[in-house]
Formats: sequence, C-alpha cells, structure tokens
Amino acid sequence: MSSLFAPFRGFLAVFYKEALHMRRDSMAIMFALIVPLMEMIILGAAIDTNVRQVKTVVYDQTGIMEGTNPAPGSSQTRALLDRFRNSDTFRIYKYVHSEKELNEELIAGRARVGVEVPVDFDRDLLAHRSAQIMVMVDGSESAVAGQALNVASAIGLDESLRRMIPADALPAIDVRPKVMFNPDSRSPNFFLPGLIAVMLLMITTMLTAFSVVREKERGTLEQLMVTPVKPLGLMMGKMMPYFALALVELVILLSFMRFLFKVAISGNVFLLVLLSLSYLFVNLALGMLISVKANSQAEAMQSSMGILLPSIFLSGYVFPRDNMPAIFYWLSNFVPATYMIDTFRGVILRGAGFFQLWENAAVLFFMGVVVLLLAAKRFGKMVV
Repeated sequence: MSSLFAPFRGFLAVFYKEALHMRRDSMAIMFALIVPLMEMIILGAAIDTNVRQVKTVVYDQTGIMEGTNPAPGSSQTRALLDRFRNSDTFRIYKYVHSEKELNEELIAGRARVGVEVPVDFDRDLLAHRSAQIMVMVDGSESAVAGQALNVASAIGLDESLRRMIPADALPAIDVRPKVMFNPDSRSPNFFLPGLIAVMLLMITTMLTAFSVVREKERGTLEQLMVTPVKPLGLMMGKMMPYFALALVELVILLSFMRFLFKVAISGNVFLLVLLSLSYLFVNLALGMLISVKANSQAEAMQSSMGILLPSIFLSGYVFPRDNMPAIFYWLSNFVPATYMIDTFRGVILRGAGFFQLWENAAVLFFMGVVVLLLAAKRFGKMVV
C-alpha cells in the first residue's frame, strides 16, 4: 500500500507549507477573490451583444418638397420611418436638409445609419411601381452594420408583402421562429458563463505559475530538493491549497451571476461544480508546468498570458468555433476553456445533464493528468 502512494511522498508537508504561505499572502487572496468579481461586474454590466437604438439620421426629400423638413413630409414616409423607429434597432435623432449633411453625419461618426428617401417615393408607391430608399450603414463596426442591414431589409420585405398580399389572405408559408434557452436574447445569459471560465483560467493558472519559481528566486528550492519529497507530491501539495481557493471563487462567481445579473441556472448547480473540478485541475497543472519551466516571476507572468489569450479567442467565448479555419478549429480542441465553456453553457442555459457533458470533464481530466506528469518530470530533472 505504501508503494502505491510513494510517488506522492511529501504531499502533506508541502500542502501545509503552501497553505500557510497562501494565508499570509493577502494580496494573492485579494487577487483571486476580488479582482474576478470586479471584472465580472464591470464586463457583465457594460457589454451588450444585442444591437439596439443605433443612431440614425434621415434625409427626407418628400419633406423638403412639402416644406415640412426637418420632420418627415408624406404620410407614406412617416409610416415607413415609424417602422424603423419602432423596431428598437434604429433611433432617429436628426433630420437633415441635404445629402451633404447626411454624409457629414456618417463620416463624423455621429450617426451609424443614414436613410435617404427620394422625392418620388410617394409617387412610385401610388403608381404601384417599386419605390426605393437608400439605407447607408457604417461598416466600421461589423456587428452594428450586420444587424442594421438585416433589420432594414426585413422592414422593406415586410412592407412589400403587406402591399402585395390582401389583408385577409393567409401566407403560403407560415414560419414561426422560437428562440430556445435564451428567449429574451439577454447578453448576460450568453456572456457570463463563458466569462466565468476565463476568470477561473486566469486566477488558477497565475496563482500556481508563481509557486515553484518563487522558491527559485528566494533560494529555498534547494532545500526542497534535498528532502525526500517526490515530484508528484510536491506538485499536488502546491496545487491543492489553490484548488480549494479556486473552488470558493467558482461558487462566488456563480452566486453573483445568479443573483446580481439574474442569470437562471437551468441545470443542476451541484453537477456544474462537479464537472468544473477537472477544469480547475488542468488549469492548476498548467500553472505548475509554467512555474517549473520559468526562471523568474516575470517570465511566469508572460507565459500565463500566452495561455490566456488563445483561450479567449479559440475557445468559442468570443467567436464561434464553427466559423474558424480548419487549422484553428483543430487547435481549439487543445484549449481547456473550449470544453469548460461548452459545459457552463450546457448546464446553465440548456439544462444539460451528466450524460450530455461527461466527455468534456473526461477530456479535461486527461489533459490535467498529462500536464501534471510533464511538470513532475521537468521538476525531477531539476532535482537530478
């Protein structure tokens, strides 16, 4: 039995030593507990992925003809612009007198959308001809441009169908869309589960990235090398105090998400915590690997940031993985945050259970074991 636990010799002693150090390091605890909460509050409250109330300027030539500018002139124009205003995507803040003024508002960035209604708009409608309007969209912000174009096209299509199809006629195809899991399209519901995964990655990796390299800088690593502690025992002993701290941080972040931002957890919260354990494990193991390879805390910090940025951009947190080139999609399979973000969104938004998500936890645990063994092997070479 003793031979079974021989690779973990020294675990309890190192665990006790690291726990004492962590308790005395108030800055590390503040960094682990306070900073993620502040970032979650700031980002959760400030970021809204839904495009609403886009500043829109209107150049209505029918109003000029009737002498009523800056208000829209004809009844047909007023009805159309009301459709734009009531869509909640556009906010008409100004009517201009010329095409030059319209372009100036767009170039200066005061408006993101410009609508130009030609002078013969009413005349073409009454003559049952195709009436055109120009919608100019600022393409410098792609998310705003795409949403504005889609809504403007939908308004034009809907108005055309209303005029072509009798009021009492039934449509040939009645499409009734239904948004599942996030019917209100709330940004916090989509954004915060992924943000929690990123925050946990940042905290766990950076905390353990400094553990061994700190011993190097203080000159106490040689003392550890002459003790009978085994590499795996050292790695596990240094990881476990931070594992407990990260678990507390996870519970706090989930509580803030649930009660401050009103994001309902559709699945089992205990299952979510259970599935998160393997994610915490692999992140802590990555931090240990960085720590044994780095020669200074500055180098450890840079290496940690090198892991954080690919995790943000390749995990599906910001950009959908399905839209990535094949090589980057393949690389994203080696990013732990990819599996955890899918797990968080699965349990929190879709109410998924263990049998739908256990593979994510298994992959993360396997990654953690491989990384931890690499870290232990690297430390073993240092001892020799």
